[in-house]
Amino acid sequence: MPPVREQAAMRRVAVLQSNYIPWKGYFDLIHDVDVFIFYDDNQYTKNDWRNRNQLKGPGGAQWLTIPVGDRLDRLICEVELPPGNWATKHWRTIEQLYAKAPHFARYRGLFESIYLDMRWSLLSDLNQHLVRTIARDVLEIRTEFQDSRAYRTQGAKLDKLLDLLGQSGATHYLSGPAARDYIDPARFSAAGIALEWKSYAGYPEYPQRHGAFVHGVSILDLIFNVGPEAPRYIWGWRGSP
Repeated sequence: MPPVREQAAMRRVAVLQSNYIPWKGYFDLIHDVDVFIFYDDNQYTKNDWRNRNQLKGPGGAQWLTIPVGDRLDRLICEVELPPGNWATKHWRTIEQLYAKAPHFARYRGLFESIYLDMRWSLLSDLNQHLVRTIARDVLEIRTEFQDSRAYRTQGAKLDKLLDLLGQSGATHYLSGPAARDYIDPARFSAAGIALEWKSYAGYPEYPQRHGAFVHGVSILDLIFNVGPEAPRYIWGWRGSP
């Protein structure tokens, strides 16, 4: 009688480009996986979430953008941050919009040091640091973070993604809904990786300043308004731990 092969432990992985102070759905995805891999050795895209996001102000959602230029002949991990006082300006805007929020004082020192005391030369480094800090120190997410540049992947687009997942030991891949346009489920099945789709529907509203509620703003809005209760409005409302 042949020996019984031990079934590999489930390892759910998500792979996504780093975004600048991303919205709550980004952290919901991180929370749901065992390993989150930053995918920054990919083409930089302008007018996207890599270098900008939205905050909530008296006039509604407003953009906060890092001026990195429009060049497309570079990877996300190659995008250099500009000289000058953009970081100070960003912090002053955040401070102006949220100084009166209930929990701004609780997290002020954490974020102020990132903007005013640290020096950043690459967009990817800043984005990844902000995401890791928010996930671990504010939301208390215990997901393992990795960087795709630690792997030697082959191919492009879907071939590259599947190679990365295979090398990372993924048994399940959790993808955002936008990827339905280009992902071929049959390729994942053939690779022995279960494909799962993340839904961003149903998030409850939280106490938010400045008029009509807006879901798609930066996670900073949620953190400064509800503080330690933030996880409840991201995943806790589903009844998950």
